[in-house]
Amino acid sequence: MIKRLNIRDFAVIDELELEFDHGMTVLTGETGAGKSILIDALGLLLGDRAESGVIRDGTTRAEISALFDITTNPAVHDLLDEQAIDSTEPELMIRRVITKDGRSSAFVNSTPATAQLLRSIGENLIDIHGQHSHQSLSKPEIQRKLVDDYGNYPQDLAVVKTAYERWREATKQLQELQGDTADQDAALTLLRYQVDELKNLRPEPGEYELLDEEHRRLANGNRLLDTASNALRMFHDDDLSIHARLSTITAELKALQQYDAALTNLIGILDEATLQMTEAGSELRQYLDQLQIDPERLQVVEERLSLMHELARKHRIQPRELAAHLAELEQQLARRQNSRQLIEELRQTQSAALAQYHAAAVKLQQHRKKAAQKMSAEITTKLAALGMVDGKFAITAEPQDETLPKPYGYDRIEFLVTTNPGLGLQPLRKIASGGELSRISLAIQVIGTQDKGIPTLIFDEVDAGIGGAIAEIVGKLLHELARQRQVFCVTHLPQVAAQGDQHLLVTKSSTRTTTSTTVQALSAPQRIEEIARMLGGIKITDQSRRHAQEMLATAG
Repeated sequence: MIKRLNIRDFAVIDELELEFDHGMTVLTGETGAGKSILIDALGLLLGDRAESGVIRDGTTRAEISALFDITTNPAVHDLLDEQAIDSTEPELMIRRVITKDGRSSAFVNSTPATAQLLRSIGENLIDIHGQHSHQSLSKPEIQRKLVDDYGNYPQDLAVVKTAYERWREATKQLQELQGDTADQDAALTLLRYQVDELKNLRPEPGEYELLDEEHRRLANGNRLLDTASNALRMFHDDDLSIHARLSTITAELKALQQYDAALTNLIGILDEATLQMTEAGSELRQYLDQLQIDPERLQVVEERLSLMHELARKHRIQPRELAAHLAELEQQLARRQNSRQLIEELRQTQSAALAQYHAAAVKLQQHRKKAAQKMSAEITTKLAALGMVDGKFAITAEPQDETLPKPYGYDRIEFLVTTNPGLGLQPLRKIASGGELSRISLAIQVIGTQDKGIPTLIFDEVDAGIGGAIAEIVGKLLHELARQRQVFCVTHLPQVAAQGDQHLLVTKSSTRTTTSTTVQALSAPQRIEEIARMLGGIKITDQSRRHAQEMLATAG
């Protein structure tokens, strides 16, 4: 859900900050006050095309940002993970900036984002119903999900998807094994040659690292011998050695220790140094005794390393990877040599998965048709309550091409509707009236599963062409929907406005040079005044105030 919205220098809005909560928020105001500006701002924030004309006159850029709670929105978390955007926090910040030259930039949690990413995220955050671009109910996949959510048969969906994935994997492996015969023969010949070539080398795991270390030691044998011998001689093996000099100095200082106790600590350090020099000399002797200079072994190692480097270049791998590469090629060769048996096994797996898929898809289709029929009847009833007495709603679940399995089954779900007597049913996407479309969407959302789906719904023009008792029904339906979702409604009807949990008043003021729109969250007394204005027109009377107070008292 959306928690906070910030707008700066957008259209006729100077600067605006709004905080929202759960439940139903209504936006009211005089005609032309700019009630739809907030919806336009959210549309831009969620990927609509940006134009420089939206920037407030006298400024150079417009900025819109919003904070969303995505705690229970795994679809958004998955999208962020795909883009390597941090999604560990329960909140998501989206910001968009439009400059005077028509350019725009967007950020998701401070990471630059494309308009396409904004649209993908936005489809899982907000659904705007009305004459606006964020209209998901016309999409076949959304219609299918609504029916499946309503029908509540997750086990059947899971069986279909699992069978589909088994079939797809078996089909993929078969295609790889059943390629062009000439290509298969050439690949098999090449594999045999590569395996034989590597087998002749007989690389062992870890061999290259050991040979490389040995080569460095043998190639620098004379230098190691000379340096170690000189060090031993300097340390210990003549009268002027470091060890002899250190011993002399230590002895002389010990003779003077009786005259100055301050030498005690220094003498201890020198004794320790003498002991370490003795140990160092012993280590050097042992190292020289073990050091071997073997030119013949050096030649053997160099030849072996040269072969390993040559084959590694040929196979485009690192020399240390030769043993693992040989094992992998041997496995590929074994698979290809046994391809006939493997092909037969894969065909059996493919056939079994297809049979399981078909049985599960038929069962799923039966459940879908029952859910579609029941859902259609309930929505048709709801449409009548919403003032569309001649409205009829139907959901078709017709099989598509059954030769090619799909992860969601064979069915193509489509929402059909008619709003006038004598006219046949037609796809929902062809409904022209924004008000009709919004009320149909409202009925679908209320009837459908309320604890699933997009968390924030915005209804614009849901009350177009209605009034009286039907307007009150619309308001109650919105309030009912807001028990599970965050609902925003732009309205000019007091019956709808009275149902809101939060009431925002949009006002516009003008001077000779500027026009600005402000949005104010109303207190309880202020709500009475606004609803009274909506009831009574220009002049607000005590009677309209009492009526407004009564409507608020009985709302919910």
